[in-house]
Amino acid sequence: MARVKTAVLVSGRGSNLQTLIDACAASDYPGEIALVISNEPGAQGMARATAAGIPAKLIEHRKFATREAFDAAIDRELRTAEVDLVCLAGFMRLLTPGFVEAWRDRLINIHPALLPAFPGLNTHARALEAGVRWHGCTVHFVRPEMDHGPIIMQAVVPVMPGDDVDSLAARVLDAEHHCYPRALRLVAEGRARVSGNRVLIDGADWPSAVSFSPQD
Repeated sequence: MARVKTAVLVSGRGSNLQTLIDACAASDYPGEIALVISNEPGAQGMARATAAGIPAKLIEHRKFATREAFDAAIDRELRTAEVDLVCLAGFMRLLTPGFVEAWRDRLINIHPALLPAFPGLNTHARALEAGVRWHGCTVHFVRPEMDHGPIIMQAVVPVMPGDDVDSLAARVLDAEHHCYPRALRLVAEGRARVSGNRVLIDGADWPSAVSFSPQD
């Protein structure tokens, strides 16, 4: 089986990167991580990549005069590594429209909320403030507008009565760790196809039951 060469862009601890590394270690997984890029010199994700024997490249955004020049440097590394897909995993830079369009439908992101609700930062605090009963994460194809794009997969978690930001964040992060490898598998297998603003999933099973929170 030919495996799809994938790059992962990180800025921090790289816990989602680690779940992708672990998934790609399975012989029947359709993707392989060929490159990890970070914009932050202290990112733990770089150490995770090195420990797994994956090439890791530091490209510090502060050393570039413009966002376009920074993105061009990333693009050169991706093309040199001959990657087919790019995963954003806690990459805390807004990519330029030119870069996003160059990698259109080959660039995916995981966001800690059920998009289109709560794009941007501080998603867990905003979810608690809004009083929602469900929260979660979204894997989507990237578009130039921040945290927008056709949705590949979502994972849902309940918001519990005693939740604070930390407890809710931990529950969502666990969901992210299950969701991202599954979503990457769908894309790498060619089963996730973009049609307009939607993603069609070939051969997928769909939930059939209604869930309630709270349950009476």
